[in-house]
Amino acid sequence: MIEHLLFVTVLAVSCMAYLAWGFRYLPGERWQILATLPVRIDANGQWQGVNLTYYGLLSAAAQLVSVIIAFLLLGAVGVSRLETVVLAVAILAACIPASKLVAVVVERKNGTLTVAGASFVGIVLAPWVIELSNATLGALDGSPIPAVPALAAMSIAYAFGEGLGRLACISFGCCYGKPLAAAHPLTRWLFRRWHFVFHGSMKKISYAARLDGEKVIPIQAVTALLYVAAGLVGVLLYLSGLFAGALLLSLGVTQLWRAYSETLRADYRGGGRISVYQWLAIISVAYVAVVLLALQGGFLPAPSLTAGLETLWHPGMVLFLLGLLIATFVFYGRSVVTGSRLSLYVCEDRI
Repeated sequence: MIEHLLFVTVLAVSCMAYLAWGFRYLPGERWQILATLPVRIDANGQWQGVNLTYYGLLSAAAQLVSVIIAFLLLGAVGVSRLETVVLAVAILAACIPASKLVAVVVERKNGTLTVAGASFVGIVLAPWVIELSNATLGALDGSPIPAVPALAAMSIAYAFGEGLGRLACISFGCCYGKPLAAAHPLTRWLFRRWHFVFHGSMKKISYAARLDGEKVIPIQAVTALLYVAAGLVGVLLYLSGLFAGALLLSLGVTQLWRAYSETLRADYRGGGRISVYQWLAIISVAYVAVVLLALQGGFLPAPSLTAGLETLWHPGMVLFLLGLLIATFVFYGRSVVTGSRLSLYVCEDRI
């Protein structure tokens, strides 16, 4: 329908403009530390500070967009605001801590976060959270959540969230690609004009791989464009009532690309020829395919974009989303791998 195409077009233009800005500026040194808060003074009269990062702000913004997309799509198939919020809180309550815990287990590093590990936890839990909600809230109000549309909505939202979240990785200098000089000749030719050059000694690519100032494969940008494109097509399929197709497309693109894209990355992903994260991505696709077969034949409502937009237009929803943005920034934004010292003084000429 015309309104569906218009909505997706506006969404596409907004996302691509945002990504274009990020690709251009975020590899620079200026775009890593957002602010520094002085917390204690040392014996030399300098303040020790805590750094707040653009990584945290960009991650929080990406997660906010992801949740908004999920709420809109769930509302479009008649899921109530209460059920939507319960689903979001339950999934995020598991995924946000998992982003740190899985990285500790796989990479043995306390200061690292992994979206791959968090997404796997979310994918595994999602069908069970939906079933639990239907057995409780759904039984009380007589409106169970349609499982396949709900899974499709979450998968599409994830594609947007991780796609836009790649800007956070560019800002921090993590999840970086291999040096062009060490890449396959075809890869070097493909990215001869379109590559990243990171600057700044505090970027992870600098202190972990000594690749600052080097031309590297822009793997974060490729991933961002691919995931957002998958999300946009997924929205069109979803609003057309093709829920299974939207689910398989968005999940298949994101997880299979994750498995392949690690061959283009230079950052440490754990031991083994095939990393744990690659296995988790492949298992995720197989798991959802089995779940989808088990759920065939369920009720499939006709989606309404207007109903989805109305779900978001509520004071409670606005406050919830604002709280989520702040909480996510607090969790992801405090840097644990960088420090700072500040000198505070009085401007004598302005007294």
